[in-house]
Amino acid sequence: MLQQPELLAPAGSLETLKYAVLYGADAVYCALPEFGMRAAPVNLTVGELAEGCIFAHARGKKVYLTLNTLPTNEELRKLPQYIQDAAEAGVDAFIIADLGVLALAKKYAPGVERHVSTQAGITNYEAATVAYELGAKRVVLARELPLTEIAQIRDNCPRDLELEAFVHGAMCMSVSGRCLLSSYMTGRSGNRGECAQPCRWKYALVEEHRPGQYMEIGENENGSYILNANDLCTAPFLDLICKAGVDSLKIEGRAKTFYYVASVTSAYRRALDAYLRDPYNDNFELPVDVFEELNRTSHRHYSPGFYFGKEQALQTPSHTYVREWDFIGTVDSWENGLAHCTQRGKFVQGDTLEILQPDGSVVKLTPEWIENEAGERVDATPHPMMRYTIPCQTPLMPYSLLRMQKPENEG
Repeated sequence: MLQQPELLAPAGSLETLKYAVLYGADAVYCALPEFGMRAAPVNLTVGELAEGCIFAHARGKKVYLTLNTLPTNEELRKLPQYIQDAAEAGVDAFIIADLGVLALAKKYAPGVERHVSTQAGITNYEAATVAYELGAKRVVLARELPLTEIAQIRDNCPRDLELEAFVHGAMCMSVSGRCLLSSYMTGRSGNRGECAQPCRWKYALVEEHRPGQYMEIGENENGSYILNANDLCTAPFLDLICKAGVDSLKIEGRAKTFYYVASVTSAYRRALDAYLRDPYNDNFELPVDVFEELNRTSHRHYSPGFYFGKEQALQTPSHTYVREWDFIGTVDSWENGLAHCTQRGKFVQGDTLEILQPDGSVVKLTPEWIENEAGERVDATPHPMMRYTIPCQTPLMPYSLLRMQKPENEG
């Protein structure tokens, strides 16, 4: 039987969760304020988690909750209630790194699936099998594995154990994200969701008796970023990951904006659907618009990660991002040739816009006029979250996204 991998997207907020679902995710992963590997204020509340589960389940999608930090003895006491609250909210699975948390999840929410996090560093089929025997439905494989190793794990572990692998997003310079650098340098532990990302910093050489004299290490003219990994992008060879036996294709980015998540999810939805239309073809061709879409979000330079060996897992000799497009608004509704929008960035009358819709289609538009919420004609949208109306003869779907190419990148 043909395997149809799940497309799994990040959701750092309830808003992002909804956009991920609408733009093609089969499942989303999110966190509550504690025990997730992103200790950020945008994590969901229990009430938002319940609302997100209702929204996703109504559309046939799933919601996974991360419980993948390494809790202390004191924190462990909170977990039973935490697990029960999440189960009652409707989550479909917990993503877990700690063996104690795995046991507690099995005890207090036996009806919720358990997935072993990439933080556990699963790199071989024996480790995957042990996780299965401990009650895991799925293992999230270590990011350092090449395709050949993934295929061996698939061939040598129980068939009903699911395998999940990362396909897009930021890469960590440490094995499976288990890093002590941030904790040592800043007191913020990456293993507790508080990484300060010192691997992204610019480094120089300082001699003990010459304080304040910073000598360039000389990686390139921009300085030295000796630990700064490129972003992962597997869209061009997504077929090979599927054929290696991966059940879930995971997009990284719970700290990303809802625009980023919607755009990247839309791109991988198109890539995966293209593969599924002809899965036995060994000459997979990525639709041109997929890579175009992946270049419309802010990202570091792309690489294939470790999938073809460590030699291909490149580092970026710079702190700079590729930022060629600006996200400028959302479409709230459309009727009778009018699009009613909310501002997320400024544009000026006469600018050419691109509108990405939840079905993956793209509409180009140069609005002839702009009206503010009072019905007055204006020449720009300078105010944050202002409501405005523009003419558009093409019907637009709610939750569509407006963006504009930066002037210096126009052809």
